[in-house]
Amino acid sequence: MASSVMPSSRKGEGTPPPVAISAVGLRKSFGDKTVLDGIDLHIPTGSVFALLGPNGAGKTTAVKILSTLITADAGELRVGGHDVTTAPQAVRAAIGVTGQFSAIDGLITGEENMLLMADLQHLSKQEGRRAAAGLLERFDLTEAAKKPASTYSGGMKRRLDLAMTLVGNPRIIFLDEPTTGLDPRSRHSMWQIVRELVSDGVTVFLTTQYLEEADELADHIAVLNNGKIAAQGSAEELKRRIPGGHIRLRFTDPAAYQAAAAALREVNRDDEALALRIPSDGSQRELRSVLDWLDSAGIEADELAVHTPDLDDVFFALTGGTDQHKETAR
Repeated sequence: MASSVMPSSRKGEGTPPPVAISAVGLRKSFGDKTVLDGIDLHIPTGSVFALLGPNGAGKTTAVKILSTLITADAGELRVGGHDVTTAPQAVRAAIGVTGQFSAIDGLITGEENMLLMADLQHLSKQEGRRAAAGLLERFDLTEAAKKPASTYSGGMKRRLDLAMTLVGNPRIIFLDEPTTGLDPRSRHSMWQIVRELVSDGVTVFLTTQYLEEADELADHIAVLNNGKIAAQGSAEELKRRIPGGHIRLRFTDPAAYQAAAAALREVNRDDEALALRIPSDGSQRELRSVLDWLDSAGIEADELAVHTPDLDDVFFALTGGTDQHKETAR
């Protein structure tokens, strides 16, 4: 049975935006290994969609199919309003792709890399130079433009890679693990660039192994596991599906700890730490209820902390833990 992914737009209610990327019944196998087992995707224009999954789950395969690099075994696929199978050239004209591995030529300068891409996009010399200069400035690469790309830092190379992707002004961009190997500062810089692109109406299809990245950027997230969509929704919707939220109370007074433990129901005790863990959905209502109860009972906790499941919890719950990370990525 196909799994459906239908992201909502961040732009509020009203007429929904047109669909930028659509896949119905997408299937792909390599030999006897089924990588994509009939998945459905419906991604609105001007949104960020994040596809998560363990290594080998098929994330990169999905990107390669939708960007016309390889063919699907089955499925109705449309990107930018064009049929991926019958109009691949039109799809390629509408998209940009930044893969896991850089497309930069390190032997030439950043500017020359940009101009080479402009030539491949069939821009005139004047248009190419204008596009290159504007993008180099936008990505804070103007000072390094005349230097060989091999001298760039990892973050600079990733920015140049994305700038090259944008030379043709694509309205749909596939980012396949774009920040892998970057330091936190460079990663945050890339996130800001993605946000700016989306604010200009660009649609971003993101695959990532950094769950924080999906949490920060994505309007809608799908978790791919064993060839199928295991779950989909906004980050908050996915977090609410996973049990494990709780309120933790810690005491320094053993008598107060024992009194609270005796009175509270469905509480998990940690007698060594003098801590209690109360199952909770993390809502303000539940937190207020616990605080009101402590006040009415005259019991004072020395520490109170609220834990809600994060995307790490979601990922491990849906993909069966860390074992699958050992699989070979395709």
